[in-house]
Amino acid sequence: MSEPETSGTHPGQPRPVRLRDALLRARIEAADRTGVVVDLRDAEVARLEILNDALDPLFAQVPDQIDLFDRGISQGDTPRLWIDVVAHIMMGRDKRMYRFVQDTRFGRIVLAESHDTAVIVEAVTDYVARRIVERERAMVVPPEPQAEVAPPPRRSRFWPFVLGFVLGAAALFGLALLAALRSW
Repeated sequence: MSEPETSGTHPGQPRPVRLRDALLRARIEAADRTGVVVDLRDAEVARLEILNDALDPLFAQVPDQIDLFDRGISQGDTPRLWIDVVAHIMMGRDKRMYRFVQDTRFGRIVLAESHDTAVIVEAVTDYVARRIVERERAMVVPPEPQAEVAPPPRRSRFWPFVLGFVLGAAALFGLALLAALRSW
């Protein structure tokens, strides 16, 4: 066996490890770990692509004028298959389970979770149908309710008649009185 090299100043002590050698070992270890992570991410993306292909017949049936859905795979730290702006499919913790989630104002809710692509395709089909119905309801403008115009209250014609009669009688009495005073 060889003995560790010693420096000339302190006999018997091992020579300090060079930083360059330590950095090289650290980079090799990081590359090994990164390789595993990249392989897992590639496997996730491949499974999401399989599911995306299984969803092709569904989205082929969506009418062209409906632009709610923007399907695509994002390849970030967590690969996701986006269905629309608020719903996406990602892989579960075990990297084999699909998790179909929707972001709401109250947080994220899980709509479906399964290892089987057919179950997720069925859940996405139900989700797409519900979104189309919501869109149809939002697009229909109900007629504004017309406020019932109540006819104006019918006034009695009796009191105006009585008032006119009294005023006419008073005018005649006044004229008769005036004529009687002039002739005196």
